[in-house]
Amino acid sequence: MHPKLLEFGNFFLPTYGLFVAFGFLAGMLVTKTLANRRGLDSEFVVGAALYTALVGLAGAKLALIIQDFSYYARNPEQLISLNMLQSAGIFYGGVIAGLLFFVWYLRKHKMDIAEAADCLAPGLAIGHALGRMGCFFGGCCFGEACERPWAVTYTNAAVRDFSNVPLGVPLHPTQLYEAATELVVFLVLWTMFGRLTQPGRILGLFLLLSSAGRFAVEFFRAHDAASPFGWVLSTAQWTALLLMAMGLWLLMRRTKALAR
Repeated sequence: MHPKLLEFGNFFLPTYGLFVAFGFLAGMLVTKTLANRRGLDSEFVVGAALYTALVGLAGAKLALIIQDFSYYARNPEQLISLNMLQSAGIFYGGVIAGLLFFVWYLRKHKMDIAEAADCLAPGLAIGHALGRMGCFFGGCCFGEACERPWAVTYTNAAVRDFSNVPLGVPLHPTQLYEAATELVVFLVLWTMFGRLTQPGRILGLFLLLSSAGRFAVEFFRAHDAASPFGWVLSTAQWTALLLMAMGLWLLMRRTKALAR
């Protein structure tokens, strides 16, 4: 693919970074729009979403370091390398860290957590969809070998340098699979936002649908790390199951709001 959108000497604009930036901006715009629809302080909610995104990015990188601790222990210089700066880390590490921070931050400022989280969830979905498009161009999060007509074959050495994707091998375009599922999740959440008015329901629907999509896509992803517990499911799939259970609880609960 094309990991470098524009290149000027030693400087280049990474395609991955551009899509991530688009995803971030789209997520903020959606969050602000929905906060206004719910009658919330949109500036405060967007500010909380911004801080959450930064904490989530740190959490994703921390999860990557924990997962590959032996590698970084042997190569500590990689912790402050360009590769670490460009890496998005492990998505679920970012989700969990971001949600924990979001809950803490809103409690601190006595803001309704469930109402604000409902406004944040659709923004997360569209941001994730665009971010996965960046992964596709950068070659990261690639799939297993595939003989289907829609398989993608990377041939650019710069992509391999960025993501270690194998060259010349037809692969499942798992980045596009997940981008498509997240786009569908966004459309569902956007449509249901005015119907599921009980606080926390939109967040629950997001956790359920997004995690179910990730669970399915993981079967086609290439994995370096061994599956935990010696079973077929990956770490991401076990995490997805936990988040799906949380989503179901939010959808089924009868209380009016989460703890403030």
